[in-house]
Amino acid sequence: QGQYVEFGGDLVQPGGPLRLTCQAFGSNFSNHDMRWYRQAPGKERVRIATITNTGFIYNYEDSVTGRFTISRHNATSTAYLQMNSLKPEDTAVYFCHARRGPSVYWGQGTQVTVSS
Repeated sequence: QGQYVEFGGDLVQPGGPLRLTCQAFGSNFSNHDMRWYRQAPGKERVRIATITNTGFIYNYEDSVTGRFTISRHNATSTAYLQMNSLKPEDTAVYFCHARRGPSVYWGQGTQVTVSS
């Protein structure tokens, strides 16, 4: 049974950068497509970026295009979300999601707050 854990959430000032990490434990990480989602208070969870198991990137959500970058390092079973030029509206709980066919994992989420 695998587990995915997010790290890196923090309070950051508008315009600042932040990198989130998703670490996989006990699963075949390299076979899974990875996604980042976020859920703002009172709103639905939204997918913001996808990277396939082979590193193909797609599905950046419009509001993060050009500011956020998804990446992965299969050798260390880790996925990343580099966030630049953060805005108050990026405030949310960020979740990583892994999927290969019926095999699906969610992390517990990490809070990102963008505020001065």
